[in-house]
Amino acid sequence: MTQLTEHSAPLSSAAALERGRAATLTSAVLRGAFAAGLGLGAIAVLVMAMWITSPFPDSGAGGALRIAAGLWLLGHGVELVRPDTLSGNPAPIGVVPLLLMGLPAWLAYRAARDALEPDEGRPQLTGLGAVCTVSGGYLLVGASAVLYAGGGALTAHPLRAALTLPVLTVLSAAAGAWTAHGCPRLPLPQGLPGAVRRALARTFWAPAGRRGVTVACRSGAAACLLLVGGGALLVGASLVWHGDPAHTSFVQLAGDWSGRVAVLLLGLALVPNAAVWGAAYGLGPGFALGTTATATPLGVVGTPALPSFPLLAAVPDGPGTPLNWAAAGVPAVAGLAVAWFTVRVAAPPFALREEAWSARGTALTAALGGVVCAGLTAVLAGLAGGPLGSGRLAAFGPVWWLTGAAALAWTVALGVPAALLLRLWRLRERRPKDLPAAEPLPATGAGDRTATGAGSGGTESGTPEGAWWRAPWRRPAGRRGAGAAAPGPRAASEGGEAIGGLDILDALDVAKAGAGAGAGGTTGAGGASGTGSPSGTGATGATGAGAQEAFDPDFEPYDFLPAEAWHERGAREARWAAFKEASGGLMADFPATPGPLTAEPPSLRKGGSDTDEDPGGTTP
Repeated sequence: MTQLTEHSAPLSSAAALERGRAATLTSAVLRGAFAAGLGLGAIAVLVMAMWITSPFPDSGAGGALRIAAGLWLLGHGVELVRPDTLSGNPAPIGVVPLLLMGLPAWLAYRAARDALEPDEGRPQLTGLGAVCTVSGGYLLVGASAVLYAGGGALTAHPLRAALTLPVLTVLSAAAGAWTAHGCPRLPLPQGLPGAVRRALARTFWAPAGRRGVTVACRSGAAACLLLVGGGALLVGASLVWHGDPAHTSFVQLAGDWSGRVAVLLLGLALVPNAAVWGAAYGLGPGFALGTTATATPLGVVGTPALPSFPLLAAVPDGPGTPLNWAAAGVPAVAGLAVAWFTVRVAAPPFALREEAWSARGTALTAALGGVVCAGLTAVLAGLAGGPLGSGRLAAFGPVWWLTGAAALAWTVALGVPAALLLRLWRLRERRPKDLPAAEPLPATGAGDRTATGAGSGGTESGTPEGAWWRAPWRRPAGRRGAGAAAPGPRAASEGGEAIGGLDILDALDVAKAGAGAGAGGTTGAGGASGTGSPSGTGATGATGAGAQEAFDPDFEPYDFLPAEAWHERGAREARWAAFKEASGGLMADFPATPGPLTAEPPSLRKGGSDTDEDPGGTTP
């Protein structure tokens, strides 16, 4: 009995664990199926809306739903076949709207990422398990859509769908699982030879190599985006230039507003394709207009087989002009972008030569960025083109390998030299500008001056008349006299009004010289003599600052003012006297140095007067 009791708990835990695993797997499969159904339902809603608003529908609701299933498969890169044609031969449709492809890719990505979110009480899926389960549920709905669309106006070959449909699904789910794990560094493949693994471990998988690869991927992606953006700009400019043919084609395709809305939606879905075609046009190889014609900046070669569509009406015709040749500026900007995004990390602004990457490393990273840009451009060119029918319409769009090769040539040929030049410019040696030499000052007080109180209106010897109010640090170095070693009383402001004939900074000089209260002046270290201030506090001459200024032409008195001078007894007394004098007798007779908290100020004592002795030792 005891043995049965002891084994009951482990058996129950194992069963609960198995049920948790089954629930997690089922939830991941349902996430994939729900993502597929959501994309299919969104397209079905649009198609049914067009069918309801159409005045002359060709088929019933079942036919509209089959067309929606076919368009959903086309968004995954599955080539469709239109069996009912005027010639009786099935016509393939392989031009995939890239904007339509973005919806299922994003849904599969989100489903895999959400499946790896931690759920309390359930075991966590691995990345591979999430990709497999989510893709499995998604492909179940895809297989049902292939079977359902088989009897409609747009059918898909089951074998071709089995080869192309899982590619987008698995790649999108893998990207979602990789993002959910924090974008970890991928390990080296196990099937590689030992020498190759060691070489990769020393280069691309090393810390410095990983950083270079990251910079190259960013620069290549930025260059590819600039290529596509420049292609979209070329298409827009051509549409404006060929506005009348495009408008005529738009009006002829549909007479009612529902049909025009359908044409407009199809044109918007094909805008990314047109941008890639424009990028291929700017790169040089151009794009095919059927099996017998090619459009390049040098002109249109052959006889185009263009169906009536607004975007195709913007295709340039005739020989190339300088306006067409200007399209080469798009790949030139992409090549410069590779250099810019590489050097901004390899040699940041104001970086030292020792901190920057080497010229070899910068060139290799820029070249690798060009390879990344070429690869992305080739993939987009392969997805943007395809057949639009049989015969002369069997080839439309850019040739992927020619477009990729042209992108590689442009980005490497321009990106690598531009990166080296930009690196050289940023690492150039910066030399400070030559500064004018300061005039030497004598170490002695040969040019001593006699300073008087600011309120007396006196002048300084060696300075122009009327310039007595200028502070020494505000006067240009060339106009400082030889006797500037001993500063006199300084004004409190640029206006020249001193507070009671004594500035605060002068009071600090008084405190530093150790002058007490009195009427007689003393002689400072600089040789200047002082006179009594109106308040009765003696003003001294300059302190040892004159000797310091003689050795240092850029000496500023307030730069080396000791902090303890503000708290000395003489400084407090001098400041108090200056403030009391400036108040005009309105300031109360509070002591400069307060006594204990229990002490009562003289002005508050019974029978006290202004002549009472100040506890702080000052004479107001």
